[in-house]
Amino acid sequence: MSGTSAALQPPADAAKPVRHPEAPAPGELLGAHYGQCFGCGGEQPHGLHLAARAGEGVSITAEFTVRPAHQGAPGLAHGGVLATALDEALGSLNWLLRTIAVTGRLETDFVRPVPVGTVLHLQAEVTAVAGRKIYCTATGRVGGPDGPVAVRADALFIEVKVDHFVDHGRQEEIQAAMSDPDTVRRARAFEVNP
Repeated sequence: MSGTSAALQPPADAAKPVRHPEAPAPGELLGAHYGQCFGCGGEQPHGLHLAARAGEGVSITAEFTVRPAHQGAPGLAHGGVLATALDEALGSLNWLLRTIAVTGRLETDFVRPVPVGTVLHLQAEVTAVAGRKIYCTATGRVGGPDGPVAVRADALFIEVKVDHFVDHGRQEEIQAAMSDPDTVRRARAFEVNP
């Protein structure tokens, strides 16, 4: 990405990312954080309903269809919605590391307009890890997974403990997520932005 700020450049001693041995297998659907997540939840009528799949190494692929509720200018996706799609894809990478992390910084380049009705094909990967900092990058393409780039982003995620959500979230929703008998959904519920 051109013009990436220094805050998104991994330090010289950053480690290569390592996929957790219990991470979902390549091709496996990652599922939603929880039903009300705007990015991936099925219970959000105007949400993105982004579906991410584990890729090779520490990477994911995802798709979402731009609907009329996602437009800014007439017939075109809103830039904030496109940034949200990139952020959601980038956040899904943390599932492959099996860590809880939140977005610390997101820099987005808008390369070409994305019309309503378009399927945006997203690819994201972790590029480096330095302590609690996770550096990653993503692209969104139109016309297929190898089509022209429409949007791209670099991001810095910060590893946090579940207390971050307990201290700042709504108590009843936190309790519901923590009480979910499905361990995978319970863990995924805390892969959200700050």
